[in-house]
This record gives sequence, structure tokens and C-alpha cells, in this order.
Amino acid sequence: MSGDTNQKAGGGSHALPPPVDSGLRGSCPRCGAKTLFRSFTAFADECPSCGLNFSRFNVGDGPVVFMTLGIGALIVMLALWVEFTFEPGVLIHALLWIPLTLALVLVSLRFAKGLLLALEYRNRAEEARLKDPD
Repeated sequence: MSGDTNQKAGGGSHALPPPVDSGLRGSCPRCGAKTLFRSFTAFADECPSCGLNFSRFNVGDGPVVFMTLGIGALIVMLALWVEFTFEPGVLIHALLWIPLTLALVLVSLRFAKGLLLALEYRNRAEEARLKDPD
């Protein structure tokens, strides 16, 4: 499979939208309609435009874990820099880092979930099955 953006959707006549669109805009990985999310981070059941069933995809906890660990490391580094540079009180740290951490995790979580679902669709990812011995 090439890295061509004109990859056909399951033998259809239109190109698949880029997976990043699913994360940034909440667009369907098949048709590109902005129907992927029913709320800020919860997936819709299916796309009303093309009928793609989003519930068959399982992004699991992967986006939550990666975003929380990555953002947590960034926040700890920033907090240490602020502590050693400005020496603020504990209350200032709490008022600064807790809201920033929550905001970054929520915003990046939506992007990561949409991107992962689009990549699962594009790569036809599914659970492994054992072959029946014949």
C-alpha cells in the first residue's frame, strides 16, 4: 500500500479523507462528514451520511494512556522549571497546573480518539482470530 492520499475507500470511487481530519474536525473516516462524535469525547453510534458503524471500532484506553502520560511528563517538566526559576507557593502551582493538565488532556483526547479510529478504519484493524484447524 502506498502513502498516496488518493487511496480508494474499499474499491469505491472517492478518496478517503486524511485520518488527521477525524481527530481535528471529528469527521467520518469514510465520507468526511463531521459526524464522528456525539459529544465532546464520545463517539456517535454511526455516521448518518454514509452509515459507517462506529461502534465496531475499539480504540480502548490507548489514547487516554498516551495523552495522560505525555502531558503529565510535560507538566512535570514545566512545574519543575517554574519551581526552580520563580519559587512560587504550592497554591500557585495548584492553580496553574491542575486546570492546564485537565484542559490539555481533554483537548488532546478528542484528537487522539478520532485519529486512532480513522487509522483503524483505514488499515482495517480488528482483533486477531485463531484459525480453525481443519
